[in-house]
Amino acid sequence: MPPACKAVSSGTMRFNTEANRNYFHLLFTVAIPIVLQHFVRSALNLVSGLIIGQLGDVPVAGVGLANQVFFVLTLLLFGIATGCAIFTAQFWGKGDIKNLHRVTGICLLLSMGGGIIFFIVSLLNPEWVIGIYTRDPLVLASGGEFLRTMSPSFLMVAVSFAYSAILRSAGDVKTPLYTSIVAIGISTLLGYWLVFGKMGLPEMGAVGAAVGIVVGRAVETGLLVWIIYQRKSPAAASFREMLDFDFTYFKNVLTRALPVAFNELFWATGFTTFNVIYAHISTDAIAAVNISSTIENLAFVVFIGISDGTGIIIGNKIGAGKGDDAYGFGLRTYLLVLAGSIAMGGVVYLTAGNLLSLYKVSPLVHEYARKVLIIVSVTLWVKTSNMTMVVGILRAGGDTRFSFLLDTLSIWLVGVPMALMGAFVLHLPVYWVALMASSEELVKMAVALTRFNSRKWIYDLTTIAAANG
Repeated sequence: MPPACKAVSSGTMRFNTEANRNYFHLLFTVAIPIVLQHFVRSALNLVSGLIIGQLGDVPVAGVGLANQVFFVLTLLLFGIATGCAIFTAQFWGKGDIKNLHRVTGICLLLSMGGGIIFFIVSLLNPEWVIGIYTRDPLVLASGGEFLRTMSPSFLMVAVSFAYSAILRSAGDVKTPLYTSIVAIGISTLLGYWLVFGKMGLPEMGAVGAAVGIVVGRAVETGLLVWIIYQRKSPAAASFREMLDFDFTYFKNVLTRALPVAFNELFWATGFTTFNVIYAHISTDAIAAVNISSTIENLAFVVFIGISDGTGIIIGNKIGAGKGDDAYGFGLRTYLLVLAGSIAMGGVVYLTAGNLLSLYKVSPLVHEYARKVLIIVSVTLWVKTSNMTMVVGILRAGGDTRFSFLLDTLSIWLVGVPMALMGAFVLHLPVYWVALMASSEELVKMAVALTRFNSRKWIYDLTTIAAANG
């Protein structure tokens, strides 16, 4: 019987229609609020991109490169938060609130550390950071000013990322959704008013969008923390409860959590290297990639939500001692994402022209972006299925070291060398370079599937954290 037609029940794989119905109910209950959160964020990011897109090619390139710094930070914070959340998800499944609070404290300490570093560097020397990507003096000036203005938001994002991940791991997926919608709405609306000088506010150009981001993130963080402690949610730990751990406990958590953070950091620097390569091809090339990336992110939102939801449920099941159920749940989700992302790739291909017509950019940038989006539509299925397997399944099971090695080695030993070859040896246009960079996904897929089928990724982290602690 094909694996897709099997369900896990009491350790035995068998066909079970009721189990399939339960699977979809459980997945969508957790995943839909996460999908909505990512969708709202991506949709409003698209709107923000369109707003900046009215200012011309240089602001598009400068803001896009400044956002690459934020992108690296968010991936680092995502790695820290999800690395800790794989523990809290299992502690929640086990009903262990005391240890959930301890890991919450570790998560906040690590996240704030990363946020402070990015804040200081971006505030004091943003032009140096943007200079990693480009030597165009106009882009340097535009991107540097934007990055310095938005840098205070890095501190707030560090707090909101940590608390949101803990809430979701404990089953509260709605509170992060609501606070995120409020924050992104404020950022977009205020940014629009300040970019163009509406509602009696000064006309600030691209910097106005950065001011909107800072205000929106401040509102989000304050609202999120207030709700957590007002409702006495599972994440509402006191300072004493969050710091109630010794060095051994801290080390045991870091042993599993830090590979996730480093995974995201090394993957992010690899992805950033792609953008450095594109920027060195030409300003037109990086502007086209920035535009297409915004649209690609919108296509990803459903699958990010499903992946995040899967990780929460798998962690809860492993914490409750149901490893076989976790395997069956992961298998169903992988097949669901595979089918859905093939369909979504078709949607991207068919709508690319209409979406790009909204940008006021040069004909060359428009043509490059259209061809990059064709590449996106062709490769979307393998990217989303790999994300689900590595982030939503293997990591959630505690297999963080393997996931770190797989993600890092594939992008640095395959993706980056292929992109460098395409850009600087073969001198190909940016869209062909983007296709060559995507080759690492095929290698990752083959290795990840082998690991999943072995079931060696299933770890009970509730016993690992407390060992000798």
